[in-house]
Amino acid sequence: MAADMRLPTIRKTVSLSVSAFDRKDLVVPGDVITSDTGFMRGHGTYVDEDKLTASVAGEVQRVDKLICVRPLKTRFNGEVGDVVVGRITEVQQKRWKVETNSRLDSVLLLSSVNLPGGELRRRSAEDELTMREYLQEGDLISAEVQSVFSDGALSLHTRSLKYGKLGQGVLVQLSPSLIKRQKTHFHNLPCGASIILGNNGFVWLYPTPGQQEEEAGGFYTSLEPVSLSDREVISRLRNCLLALAAHKVLLYDTSVLYCYESSLQHQVKDILKPEVMEEIVLLTQQKLLEQEG
Repeated sequence: MAADMRLPTIRKTVSLSVSAFDRKDLVVPGDVITSDTGFMRGHGTYVDEDKLTASVAGEVQRVDKLICVRPLKTRFNGEVGDVVVGRITEVQQKRWKVETNSRLDSVLLLSSVNLPGGELRRRSAEDELTMREYLQEGDLISAEVQSVFSDGALSLHTRSLKYGKLGQGVLVQLSPSLIKRQKTHFHNLPCGASIILGNNGFVWLYPTPGQQEEEAGGFYTSLEPVSLSDREVISRLRNCLLALAAHKVLLYDTSVLYCYESSLQHQVKDILKPEVMEEIVLLTQQKLLEQEG
C-alpha cells in the first residue's frame, strides 16, 4: 500500500493585520455585549444582572436599538430574495419539496416555475400530471426565496431564466455563515468555470456555458461530455472552497478567485494537504487585505 510521507518544512511568516484577529463584534456564550439598559434584546441574547449577554457564539449585529447575535454555525434561516441551491426530495400535489439546508423542507409551487417554452398561462391538470418531467427526485435546482411561511419554511420560485434545473457540475456543501451576501451570487470566473454561491451554503460549480438556452425556460440541461481541462478547473475550485471553508474565510467571487490563483503552483490533489492549504489561504488573505487597504 502506497504511503504519503511529508517532511517538515520551514514556514514563511505572513503578516496579517491585527484587526483580523482582534474582533470586537465576535462573542462566545456568556460574553457581556453591553451594560447599557437602553438596548432591546434580540435573538441569541439574554439579560443577566441588567447586562445584555450572548447565549450563542457568533457575530453581534446592531439595528438601531436592537442587538442580536448571528450564530456562526447554524441551519440556513432564509430571507426573501436569497439565492439558494437545493435538491428535490419529493413530488407532491402542485408542488415540489426541496432540501435547502434549512430546518424544514422548502416548497416550490407548480405556479412558481416557468413552463418549458416560456408559456404564460394558468397551470392545468395536464401540467400537474407531467410535473415529474420537469423536475423529479434527486434533481438539483437554483431558485430564489419568494416568501417565508409562518412556521419558518421557505417558498421558492424559479420564474427568472437564470434559475432552474442544474446540469453537469459539482455541488459543495458548506456552512451558510461563510457565504457573503452580495447583489449577485452568479459569477462567471475568468478561469473558465462558473459558480453559484447559494446563501444556504450549497455552492454549485459548473463549466461556463457557451450559449444560453432560453427556449427551455430553465429546464434544459446539457449532457455533452465536459473536457478534461474544465474538469480540472472545477476540481481545483472545489478544493479551494474546502480550504477557505476550513480556515473560516468568507466566500465570494474575489476570495475564491484569489485562492484559485494562489493554488496554481500546486497540483489539484495536493491542495487539501494541511501545510499546502494553510499556505494558500494565507496568501489569499494577504491579497484580500492588500485589495482592501
